This record gives sequence, C-alpha cells and structure tokens, in this order.
Amino acid sequence: MPATLLAKNALVLVTMDGERREIPGGGLYAEDGRIVAVGRAGELPASADEVIDLAGHVVIPGMVNTHHHMVQSLTRAVPRAQDGELFTWLTSLYPIWAGLTPQMVETATLTAMAELILSGCTTSSDHLYIYPNGVRLDDSIRAARRIGMRFHAARGSMSVGESKGGLPPDRVVEDEGFIMEDAERLIAAYHDPARFSMLRIVLAPCSPFTVSHDLMRETARLARANGLTLHTHLAENDSDIAFSHKTFGMSPTEYVRELGWVGRDVWHAHCVKLDEAGIVLFARTGTGIAHCPCSNMRLASGIAPVKRFRAEGIPVGLGVDGSASNDSGHMLAEARQAMLLQRVTYGPDAMSARTALEMATLGGARVLGRDDIGALAPDMAADFVAYDMSALAYAGALHDPVAALLFCQPQDVALSVINGRVVVREGKLGTIDLAATAARHNAMAAELARLAAAC
Repeated sequence: MPATLLAKNALVLVTMDGERREIPGGGLYAEDGRIVAVGRAGELPASADEVIDLAGHVVIPGMVNTHHHMVQSLTRAVPRAQDGELFTWLTSLYPIWAGLTPQMVETATLTAMAELILSGCTTSSDHLYIYPNGVRLDDSIRAARRIGMRFHAARGSMSVGESKGGLPPDRVVEDEGFIMEDAERLIAAYHDPARFSMLRIVLAPCSPFTVSHDLMRETARLARANGLTLHTHLAENDSDIAFSHKTFGMSPTEYVRELGWVGRDVWHAHCVKLDEAGIVLFARTGTGIAHCPCSNMRLASGIAPVKRFRAEGIPVGLGVDGSASNDSGHMLAEARQAMLLQRVTYGPDAMSARTALEMATLGGARVLGRDDIGALAPDMAADFVAYDMSALAYAGALHDPVAALLFCQPQDVALSVINGRVVVREGKLGTIDLAATAARHNAMAAELARLAAAC
C-alpha cells in the first residue's frame, strides 16, 4: 500500500459528505489509508507515491453490503430450490450445506468477495450460521484478509433443530454452550473496534425459528459487554410471521422487544413484513434494517416498505443476501433493484438514483455502526471505486453520469481502492487468481452436490 495516493480528474466525484457534494473534475488525496483532502485539482497536492488519473470515470464511496451468506455461492440455481418460498427453499438446501468443509467455506468466501469487490463493494458483512465438518468463522476471516476486503464477520448460530420444533435438521445445529464459548474465542482473537478497522466480529443467531430465547438473550449480553453489534433475520415473509405467532405466541416485533434486540447496535435482515408497531419501535430505538430486494423477489417474500422506513428515520442499508437466494452478489445491481422495486409500490418518484446510492454507501455504514466509511471526506477511510463511463452501457446517458450508474445496466468497476490499497486496476482484481478460484469453486460446488445426492 502506498503511503500517499492521489486520485484526480474524475468526470464526477460523488462525496456523500454532509452537503452531498458532487465534484466535476474532482479527486482525493489519502495518506496511510485515510483521506486527507477532497476537491478539485487546485485543492489537492500535486503529487503522491501513487497518482491515478480518473478522467472519464465516476468515483463513488465504496459500497457497504449489510447482509450476505457467502457460502451459498456454492449452491446457486440448485434445481430443487429454484421455485420455493423461504421455508421450502431452506429445507431443500440444509442437507446440501451439511456437507460444507473449511476449504469450501474459504473458497466460497473468496468467490463471493471477488464478485462484491468487482461490483463496487468495499465493506461487507457475512452471516455464517452453519458449521459442519470442522467449519469455523476463521475460514471466512482468512479469505477476507487474503483478498483485502473490509469485513464484518458475523458468528451466526443455529441451536434448535427439527426435534425441538425448529426448521433445520438436527445434524446442522450446535450446542448453545459451545456457541457462546466460540463467540468469546472469536472476540478475543479477531475483533478490532478501532477506527478504520478492517475486521470486526458480529454476533448473529440465525433467526427466531432456529435458536432459543436463551441464546438470543445471552448473545445480546455478550455482545454488549464487548461493544459488538448484533444481527439476525426478522419478519422475512408470511411463513416467518406465522411461525412466530404459533411458536412464541407473539409477533416478531414483540419477540425482539422482549429480548432486547433493538437499538443502534442491532440490525435485522429483510423486515418485509414488519408491522406498524415494529416500524415505530425501530424508528424510536434506531434499530437498523438490511434491505435485500433481489432475495425478497426471488423467494416471493414481498416488497419491504423502504420508503416508509426511511421517512420514519430508520437506518436502512442494502444487502445482496445469500448467493443461493439471489444468485448474484452485484452490489450496484442490488442498488438498482432497490430503486426500481420501491417504484412498483409507491410510484415513479418513490426512490431516486441518488437515494439508492446513498443507501448503498452511507446507509450501509450507519447500519453497521461505522462513521469512518460510506463517504469521501477528510478523516474517512480511503475506500472508493470508479466506473468507466465510456462503457457501451452508458452511451447516451452522460446527461447525468451519476444517475446513469443506477438507471443503466450495472457495470463492474474499473478501479477499487480499499483502505488506500488498489485491489482492482483497469477492471482486474489483483489480490487473488480469479480464474483459479472460480475453477476450484466450481469443483467444490459439484462435490457438495454429489455428497448430498449420495446421502
């Protein structure tokens, strides 16, 4: 990583700063992974250890993915799971995921992160909640360090199997005592709370239908004792709501309120079916939401009322969700889908391109509890990406090149800089061998399917 970096001459530099400035001909200057200055040429140093000319490019803050299951990139488009809603989809895939190995998790994480980075994402959370055959969260962390992504590694968990009224098979759940011990180990070994941290641990029981009340309470206690954030799935579809009423005798809103799973240190994935009381509760407490439009469409879960969430002041970020319920991990495409899907419900002006882009950057940072990413301004992390506007997809759209990123066919980045380090240059990811990783990933996906078929 160069000690100093100068990016200059952008067609437009989108800051997402407090004034939401968009600077024609703009650039930025960074030292040791931290932005020192943002502006036009005359406002920046004339030289640096590395100088990047971004003429003809739109530069934006690196996008922030708030919800993912990266191992699921091994089970994209599985035939028996293609046309089911959430619970059917899960029960179709649990037996396949039971064959996961540590090597599979590491390779799948590299594949998923490569896809995210090339699409414009520089920070991602990942919710790993299944740990068969010696799998550990360390496998994902190793991949993140190798590829160079800023990472919020979520220690997920499932402890209530079918025999106890839960959804997953008993063979893929864990003992709750072990879950808590492993969480303490991960916090001690990896969690970095410092500003500009590249790695933080998140505690994340999978969902109300896979863990006990006790585990939810103990997880919250441990997280808050160590200054960690909390994450789970909530109110994803009608079956999820019905399960909550039948099993707990309460709505998902009542469930999280009773367990203390609200506050600025908590974010929930989906919330498609969050009721009026839940909207009020989340707004009052600053509880965040990871909006996953492609997954919600793929599983026919519904359309989350994101326009309403934002109007009430609820923090909302975007998530590509698992690659088996989205079958893609393209962050810019997810932002585009979020924009279009709100228009289906609320009209053509329901969400602008810039609002969608804000959710993908600043919104995601806020949901993850970070004030050092999501914008290009002094004393922010040097996480930024650039799109080449000479691409065919943008032809005729340069009246508004920023909006073109969202309205036109989503493209991959020409440049990605994470923590001041160039990880994508001229559209090529430089931190891993992408072709070899994809080949290994395909071989592992085939092996995983073979193992499941043999059971």
